[in-house]
Amino acid sequence: MEELIVKVEHLSHRYSADWAIRDINLEVKNKGVFGLLGSNGAGKSTTMNIICGVLNQTEGNVWINGVNLRENPVEAKKFIGFLPQRPPLYLDMTVEEYLTYCAELRLIDSASVGKAVERAMERCGVTHFRSRLLRNLSGGYQQRIGIAQAIVHQPKFVVLDEPTNGLDPNQIVEIRNLIKELATDHAVMLSTHILPEVQATCDEIRMIEHGKVVFSGTIDDFDNYVAPTTFSVTLRNAPSKERLQSIEGITAVDDLGDDHFRFHFANVSDVTEKMIALSVANGWQLEEIQLERLSLDNIFARLSGKI
Repeated sequence: MEELIVKVEHLSHRYSADWAIRDINLEVKNKGVFGLLGSNGAGKSTTMNIICGVLNQTEGNVWINGVNLRENPVEAKKFIGFLPQRPPLYLDMTVEEYLTYCAELRLIDSASVGKAVERAMERCGVTHFRSRLLRNLSGGYQQRIGIAQAIVHQPKFVVLDEPTNGLDPNQIVEIRNLIKELATDHAVMLSTHILPEVQATCDEIRMIEHGKVVFSGTIDDFDNYVAPTTFSVTLRNAPSKERLQSIEGITAVDDLGDDHFRFHFANVSDVTEKMIALSVANGWQLEEIQLERLSLDNIFARLSGKI
């Protein structure tokens, strides 16, 4: 049974006269990783900060686990864990001191603080650094501590803002794996403008551009958002380019060399089947045929209105 953890309804916010976001509606249900995707300046940071209770919206409502965030912020924030782009670390504290402090800020019962800190350290793989000063940890481990403070109170909803920024490739892989592991127990929202992060970690995507949601669906839905309009073939005994261009439904043919061709088509659902039948009938020796899809980067650019 699906559980509605976050509901955002008609959310709008403006700075001075300009609207940063306008009429945002979205829902987060159950566990998993949800990507909040958008280019810089698209409005995702404003949306995320409102959802986390950092910023009061101009219009609209946010419910966290059924609690209205604006009407009852303290109760709603009990269900939220938040890692800003820059982890809010006190570098002269040890790992254990810092997480204990964060647990107390989260109003965890004093008798349960020690167990909560121990659980968060173990979950994020930092138990062996409990007595080390935060300033003496690598960037990757500082990011782990940032995630630990976000989950120390076991929230239902965890928001991570650009969690792999500034990390080396090995650290990025470690943090991605940690995020996916956390998603087995929490609903995780990952805010980013980096497509590989979405591909590597997210189950669903909400994309914001120009202050509005322009896409909502799974990563596969995103990949298939724009229907293919070309296919590539290998013909070992190809006829002339003019003959290929005369095939019904084909709008253009690119000769790529070495018996490879790209066919452009429009509004013909069975065009590849026609190509196969013609090849068999005419002895064109078709060895390979493949629909070509836009890359995620091109889909992102198209949704952003840049192409």
